[in-house]
Amino acid sequence: MKRLKVKDAGQCKACLQCAVSCASAFYKDYDVSKSCIQITEKPDKTIAVRSCIQCGKCARNCEAGAISQNAKGIYMINKKLCVHCGKCVEVCPFGLIVQTAPDLPPSKCIACGICAKACPMEILEVVES
Repeated sequence: MKRLKVKDAGQCKACLQCAVSCASAFYKDYDVSKSCIQITEKPDKTIAVRSCIQCGKCARNCEAGAISQNAKGIYMINKKLCVHCGKCVEVCPFGLIVQTAPDLPPSKCIACGICAKACPMEILEVVES
């Protein structure tokens, strides 16, 4: 199964280049709230890097059947089948499925590697697991 892996979150400097590149790729916007990878500061001031682990909870809860796993193990949203209900956004245990408006389909990490290429600290990689 292909997925995005965080090699060493301790090396993250929270520059947000990964999040900017993701938001730009999906939405042509530099708004990091639209990114499928999230960088946050924990209460102890360390940085948390959250990325989709391809658990499939979104697919199991999609009533329209719009989310399915491809041959590489990536859960993909079929925008033509999506009814924009937001159920996948609600059930994502990591809060990583992004829906920018109720009348638009959501987006999720597809392990494309754009964020990994943008990371100056080289802490992200797309791996087969």
